[in-house]
Amino acid sequence: MMSRQVLIDAYCQACEIELQAFKPGNVSVYSACHDMTVADFRISAEASSLAMTAPGLSLGERIYRAVQATREVVACNTNLGIILLCAPLIQAALSRRSDQCLRDRLLELLDSTTRDDAEWVFKAIRLAAPGGLGTSAAEDVNQPASVTLQQAMAIAAERDRIALQFTNGFKDVFEFGILQYNRAFVWFGKSEWAALSVFAHLLARTPDSHIERKYGKQYSEWIAGEMAGLCRAMETTSEPDKVLPMLYIMDKAFKAKKINPGTTADMTVATVLTVLLERLAKPEGSANKTAISGI
Repeated sequence: MMSRQVLIDAYCQACEIELQAFKPGNVSVYSACHDMTVADFRISAEASSLAMTAPGLSLGERIYRAVQATREVVACNTNLGIILLCAPLIQAALSRRSDQCLRDRLLELLDSTTRDDAEWVFKAIRLAAPGGLGTSAAEDVNQPASVTLQQAMAIAAERDRIALQFTNGFKDVFEFGILQYNRAFVWFGKSEWAALSVFAHLLARTPDSHIERKYGKQYSEWIAGEMAGLCRAMETTSEPDKVLPMLYIMDKAFKAKKINPGTTADMTVATVLTVLLERLAKPEGSANKTAISGI
């Protein structure tokens, strides 16, 4: 089992790598937005890391404690989606057997969630107060939970890509995101550009559910086209800095329309964290083992 400090380092680095990636419409080291700054996200990652990695917590309480720690240091919702996605991954890393792969343990964990887990998560969502939350006819977070956390996520899965991961075993991460990250990392040799590649390819193939809750499908086709163009540009150069002018133009256009692909950014963090966790779990001396500092 990985030490708590290793998990803290992996989680904080995954959050930092995502900030280093120039993701159009999102907060990054290249551009603040939506009244949030890089400092807000860094403080949030550090504050939530202790609860995220604390031993002995249920999944639901882990999520709530991480959101609570975040709200104590920032006054806005910086990382609810990140916490919802990363907490199960960290819980699985904390509790998996030595002969068990991360995803198998994650599947066991998701299948064994309880109504108490759902109550904790509903409480966390109310505390984070994400934009566009609204109400739901079934398992509204403003009402007591009557189903398990996985069942509640299944109800929300059609309108929320993060909820969908709880029902499909994090398919977007394990069957697409990791492969894309590793492919781009080999090509560019830089973690932040590999993370951007994950973000762009996800958004080119799947509408961002945060955007669609806010605007419907008004911008979905346009965003997919922009991201497809970005993917092509990245795949035709080994010098990623040449793509920066395109990114600045896209970022300005997205932010002018108040478009923030927040769900896709959260999925990017979860992908990077999973890559880190899987590499760290490889046996000592493995040729593929990569230190966190070198990912």
